[in-house]
Amino acid sequence: MHIETIEIGEVVARVSGAGTPLVFVHGFTTTAEFWREQIGAFSSRYKVVRINLPGHGLSPRPPGRSYTIEAFADDVLEVFLRLDIRQAVLVGLSMGGTIAQSFTLAHPERVQALVLVGATPHGLGEDVNVDNVLKAIDDLGVVQASQNVIERSFGSAASQELLDFARQEVAQTPDFVAREAIASLNASDTRSRLGDIRVPTLVVVGNEDVITPPAESVILAASIPDSRLEVIEDAGHFPMLEQPRKFNEVLTAFLWACEEKVCPTSGQGLSQHSI
Repeated sequence: MHIETIEIGEVVARVSGAGTPLVFVHGFTTTAEFWREQIGAFSSRYKVVRINLPGHGLSPRPPGRSYTIEAFADDVLEVFLRLDIRQAVLVGLSMGGTIAQSFTLAHPERVQALVLVGATPHGLGEDVNVDNVLKAIDDLGVVQASQNVIERSFGSAASQELLDFARQEVAQTPDFVAREAIASLNASDTRSRLGDIRVPTLVVVGNEDVITPPAESVILAASIPDSRLEVIEDAGHFPMLEQPRKFNEVLTAFLWACEEKVCPTSGQGLSQHSI
């Protein structure tokens, strides 16, 4: 599978495949590689665009720019413009889910469908409360603080190899990026505007997620008019890594239904399913 690395402003994107664009946005201190299990599953049918947000992964981390939800949403728009993406399915993980909500509310014409993974409408669980994260950065340094959160993010079935991979990835985000990003994430609140999201939406959460507890996904799915909630069993905050087969099946079914213009959410309100 050919993967092209493209620099777009202060974003480094990994692009593979062709077809309807799927734009993947990772979470706080994570990277585009957290979507590694989706490359083979979707690149044969879709144009898979995995964004490394500024300050994360392969992307540059200039000290003079903003690392806020709003600034990240502008970076996503720049990716759309530079890659000539008129409309895409936007998939956001955790903080990436907050960015995806912000982007969809600002640019609804560019979002064909929305997928929110381990996301919330406001704030995160106690493990990533802004005060706790900033204190941990002060006490332990940003690398150890990020790695400690990562270790609590996985469910009980996660392998040591997966934990080691994640620890290595999050170590790339510097102190000043993490501080500004977590403060902005903590302040973000879309609860009053979720009803304005009018695209088919899939909400996915692991049943063992303590970073963004499943109750938050229930709120999201109940508040977005055309939405469906899928709970992935035996997974924590990263179901697309922990249970990739299950996650990919859920996403594939949603995408196929949307292509047939009979998205399982449309006009039916909230439904929930666990696999």
